[in-house]
Amino acid sequence: MVIVAGHITVEPDQRESYLAGCVTVVEQARGAAGCLDFAISADLIDPGRINIFERWETQAAVDAFRSSGPSDEQGAAMLTASVAEYDVADERSLFGEDAV
Repeated sequence: MVIVAGHITVEPDQRESYLAGCVTVVEQARGAAGCLDFAISADLIDPGRINIFERWETQAAVDAFRSSGPSDEQGAAMLTASVAEYDVADERSLFGEDAV
């Protein structure tokens, strides 16, 4: 399993429009083979921060989905980016198998 996680920052007054521009990407990712979860969301505390979380079955699935990255417009809006890929060897449920 591969987890992609981190955050980017944008000007606070551009965050909502940036997120609106990500809806199609999230829809495409969630429909992609090997995607277990994909979220791009506003941070609850920092008005310029956007949190990134992706969970994929394999690195091949990540590579098959990933294109050249954000659009030129989105890339220009980013002030900083701190996003990394993590290879996961094992997983366990935090709430047990009976959790709803």
